[in-house]
Amino acid sequence: MTPRESAGPGPATIAPGLVELLSSDDVVAIAPALLGARLAVASSEGAVSVRLTEVEAYAGEIDPGSHAFRGRTARNSSMFEAAGRVYVYFTYGMHHCVNVVCGAEGVSRAVLLRAGEVVEGVGIARARRPAARRDRDLARGPARLTQALGLTREDDGELLGGAGSRICLELAEPASAVPAERVRSGPRVGVAGPGGDGEAFPWRFWIDGDPTVSPYKPAARRK
Repeated sequence: MTPRESAGPGPATIAPGLVELLSSDDVVAIAPALLGARLAVASSEGAVSVRLTEVEAYAGEIDPGSHAFRGRTARNSSMFEAAGRVYVYFTYGMHHCVNVVCGAEGVSRAVLLRAGEVVEGVGIARARRPAARRDRDLARGPARLTQALGLTREDDGELLGGAGSRICLELAEPASAVPAERVRSGPRVGVAGPGGDGEAFPWRFWIDGDPTVSPYKPAARRK
């Protein structure tokens, strides 16, 4: 699927501070900077907004854990777009996950949004996630987060904050930014092979002590 064309001039329609952050190719620096940011998605039901508490960085051709490690495909095409679009993929035949695309066009950098706290539209999120026993579980994990927000492959390639887009990302205000001492890092969840090496790729970042952060699980060993 190719990214949808959104009306408007492109990344200039995103808040300037966000443009500057996402335009860097250093996805490992971008990822923790997104902790505390709010991702909001509008729909006919209303808006749902999630405060991000856990993310993972993926660095394309230099990262064996990335979908783009072996190059561009129809599935991962949005990862190769310029910063500010979303990459939504379908996995395990049942789940969607959402990433924020970073860097210049063609470099395939992205941040997977792994977990967050629903801070707006809790009732809508509960209706979309009836299996969640507690509100902290509504977006606790990448598939749960994407479901709570109501995102699907139809949203793949959308421009954050672009004219006609229903998806908006806002960085935390300085007064509510996550203190550096609360940011933790470690191996990425469920990544097999060299990309799952926590020494080489400690590219999962989370807010220490936040109840919405998902539990760490290594990749399942193949028998």
